Amino acid sequence: MLDRAQVTDAERTRALSLSTIAFTACFAVWTIFAIIGVEIKTELGLSEFQFGLLVATPILTGSVTRLILGVWTEKYGGRNVFTIQMLLTAAATWMLTWASSYAMYLVAALGIGLAGGSFIIGVAYVSRWYGQGKQGTALGIFGAGNVGAAVTKFIAPFVMVAYGWHGVAHVWAAGLALVAILFYVFAKDDPELVARRESGQRPPSLAQQFAPLKNLQVWRFSLYYFYVFGAFVALALWMPHYLVDVYGLDIRTAGMSAAAFSLSASLFRAYGGHLSDRFGARTVMYWCFGFSMLLLFMLSYPATDYVIQGKGGPIAFSTEMGRWPFVITLFMLGFFMSLGKAAVYKHIPVYYPNHVGSVGGLVGMIGGLGGFVLPITFGALLDLTGIYTSCFALLFIIVAISLAWMHLSVRAMEREAHGEALDQLPSLPEMQSIHLPEHVAQTHTLETWTPEDPVFWAEKGRRIATRNLWVSIPALLLAFSVWMVWSVVVARLPAIGFSFTPGQLFWLAALPGLSGATLRIFYSFMVPIFGGRLWTTLSTVSLLLPAMGIGYAVQNPDTPYLIFLVLALLCGFGGGNFASSMANIAFFYPKAEKGNALALNAGLGNLGVSVMQFLVPLVITAGVFGALGGQPQTMSDGGQLWMQNAGFIWVPFIIAATVAAWLGMNDIADAKSSFKEQAIIFSRKHNWIMCVLYTGTFGSFIGYSAGFPLLTKLQFPEVNALQFVFLGPLVGALSRAGTGWVSDRFGGGRVTFWTFLGMIIAVFGVIFFLGIKEQPGAFWGFFASFMALFFLTGVGNASTFQMIPAIMAREIPRLMPELKGDVLRKQAERESAAIIAFTSAIAAYGAFFIPKAYGTSIAMTGGPVAALWGFLGFYVICVALTWFYYTRPEGLLAATERAGRSASAVPAA
Repeated sequence: MLDRAQVTDAERTRALSLSTIAFTACFAVWTIFAIIGVEIKTELGLSEFQFGLLVATPILTGSVTRLILGVWTEKYGGRNVFTIQMLLTAAATWMLTWASSYAMYLVAALGIGLAGGSFIIGVAYVSRWYGQGKQGTALGIFGAGNVGAAVTKFIAPFVMVAYGWHGVAHVWAAGLALVAILFYVFAKDDPELVARRESGQRPPSLAQQFAPLKNLQVWRFSLYYFYVFGAFVALALWMPHYLVDVYGLDIRTAGMSAAAFSLSASLFRAYGGHLSDRFGARTVMYWCFGFSMLLLFMLSYPATDYVIQGKGGPIAFSTEMGRWPFVITLFMLGFFMSLGKAAVYKHIPVYYPNHVGSVGGLVGMIGGLGGFVLPITFGALLDLTGIYTSCFALLFIIVAISLAWMHLSVRAMEREAHGEALDQLPSLPEMQSIHLPEHVAQTHTLETWTPEDPVFWAEKGRRIATRNLWVSIPALLLAFSVWMVWSVVVARLPAIGFSFTPGQLFWLAALPGLSGATLRIFYSFMVPIFGGRLWTTLSTVSLLLPAMGIGYAVQNPDTPYLIFLVLALLCGFGGGNFASSMANIAFFYPKAEKGNALALNAGLGNLGVSVMQFLVPLVITAGVFGALGGQPQTMSDGGQLWMQNAGFIWVPFIIAATVAAWLGMNDIADAKSSFKEQAIIFSRKHNWIMCVLYTGTFGSFIGYSAGFPLLTKLQFPEVNALQFVFLGPLVGALSRAGTGWVSDRFGGGRVTFWTFLGMIIAVFGVIFFLGIKEQPGAFWGFFASFMALFFLTGVGNASTFQMIPAIMAREIPRLMPELKGDVLRKQAERESAAIIAFTSAIAAYGAFFIPKAYGTSIAMTGGPVAALWGFLGFYVICVALTWFYYTRPEGLLAATERAGRSASAVPAA
């Protein structure tokens, strides 16, 4: 047998990537009836039971065939079996449009069900490329292909509205056939199959492959999977119908709402695999079942009216879960189900490494049968009881049985191993790993990282650091784009029928800054706790929530203001990302290059504000997504806008950036530390001083970016502000990215001092031209002054961050003289990264206070000038602090900066 150690990382990545793409396409086809079945039901006049049978029939085929497909994969290899399975499924999907009766639809549905068999093919294929300590993560990433269900729910309704359900079938069939061809061309046979062919060894017989199926443990795993996967499929199929009937939604809106569940129950499977590798699959299963019981109890409680005999007479009230709480609860349920799906398949390669195909096939078959049986049962329960929430009550019972069986079985195994000593162990001794600790090493974790070593940096370090930087930059750019999207959207809301007051609009522009700044405080400490790679992946995918939410909310002028407030707060996810991104990149670079690296990451990331302010005004004026994007909104002047594109335009890029972060970034083992270890920065005086200075630079940049469009539109209504406002953030971002070297060369303290003096002059300019705004040319003077402000904030952003490592390199030896050598260096780097992240959190409140200051100033004085005088006074304080602590002859950085050396080159010893 070929040693897996001989397989390169590139080969593993290719196998995993191609398999995940293929499984995503198959899953999108497998759940196609969740959308087109609703229209077919109307056409044929089907009963609830008939509809449940129709949508469940593909699940039956996909489940039953999993066992034999798993065996065939063990025998013939995943590359061949996967390709044939996809081509046959594509043909059956195309032929679905030829059906003319209910019986013919059922026959075609059986053929489409072959798509469901793709799961076990991929499991058997992918598991052969990875060792035990990494199989959980790899299979979790592969299993995230369940997101295909969300793809169908997200896209199919729009295709169906434009071209009918026949169009959906044709597009899905053609897409799957194309994926099949690409898979066959680019995939390779797995290493075990190649080794077996070279040695002439015969494949295992059916009897050998089926031998483990006599173990009761395998059937227990099957029950777990009956819930975590079968119930997922069943709910994915049932929820559009449920939402249409219970909440009165149209099929498109119902499909989009149900997609939230499918998305969470799919994407987080990769995270479940990581958790299973790290903490053990048993622990993850306890989390899954425990939280599932709680959430299902909430979902299963039907709308109920109560009458209580009170002192003054009957008191009547009712309980009912509204649509949005329902969708949020369902999203949370999907999250824990996705963790459970990964944990189940973490067990199988560990306990049955030579029978993954047969054991995984049986477990997958039982799980898939859950997706067939449960929708039918849901329909029957609804007909029998008339209670829509009966489906969740059934799942609650299944989870309770699964949890009890798991707990009792594992306790029995522990008792057999420990005897009477079990009674002296903790109440849940089974919550332990089922893998060997030595297998847990992650290929993406850098155990040794010494960037200050010139040889290491030249031979290896620079290449890895550069890759992480260029994966981080687009993720951060998207974060800033989503964070600041309200700055453009709010200026257009009144034109499309939203009757919000100027005060309400300024609140919408300011709230993303408030939530983003607050989240930064927490994000500041996440990278050393979770690792930069994992945290970047999670924080990037979280941007989908506000991006998609905005796309839906702006399409209906009756959307409550509260919903917009919630979405504005969720946009803060993008703001929080900056703190963790900067802390992460800071660990990768030596002090001599840290200033420029941080400037590139932040500057090009800040560019997201300008990209957003340039791109959004363009995409909202055209139906970029065609019928997929929904109908345009009619403006008061008779024109049309596709305001939903302001959110939808970021979705594909966010998904791509999430995948890139997971596959392309690294964790640094030395960078790991607890919150307690990082919290020492709160006792550092210079942490708080730098918070003030960075608020003056970055707080100004992000605050002006958030408030500039609306301020310009209110003060110069005759000017089409949206044509120009993107230039401000563009200038600020590019100046930050392009001037980091200046601080590295001349010293961040001196650059910061002169920057604040320049900002004072620029604010004077803004105030002057606002005072003569009625005169010709006043707008261009106002605009030029703001461009100068944006440029200077970018320079100051780079210089203040360059100062932090230099300050701590001089302070740590004085504060902690007992530390020497590498320990001293690591302490300085750890505190520098934490201060960089924390100062960015505090400074981000500028995104809230500056727009809010404008609004308050206008409300109290009739104009924004009072707020601008307040900003100018703050810059005077920043000039004084910079001179007193850092640049005067006795200042901390004066000696090195006046000597012409970069402060970042100061050794930490």
